[in-house]
Amino acid sequence: MNFQTAIQTCLSKYATFSGRATRPEFWWFVLFVILVGVGGSILDAMIFGTGPEDGQPISMLASLALLLPYLAVGVRRLHDIGRNGWWMLLILLPLIGTLIILYWMVQPSKD
Repeated sequence: MNFQTAIQTCLSKYATFSGRATRPEFWWFVLFVILVGVGGSILDAMIFGTGPEDGQPISMLASLALLLPYLAVGVRRLHDIGRNGWWMLLILLPLIGTLIILYWMVQPSKD
């Protein structure tokens, strides 16, 4: 799966929490979310002259728009490795939860 196909798949399954997402699909979408965030921050700085400590309306809107598909692809990725989607709530634990989720997201798919 390439970058464009992964983005199209994730955005077409905007809020679909059932099914599976392969490792490339998840990581290409994570890269897309990061690039959109950086692009939004650059636009905020150019248009509004705001920095990270100030309000960044474009970046915040982009993050809000991509939150649901990011959670959906994360849950589908957990399904792909044989875990329940509710494990995604571990991300709410500041360090340990994030490291556990990161470890699971790099695991190969299971049948």
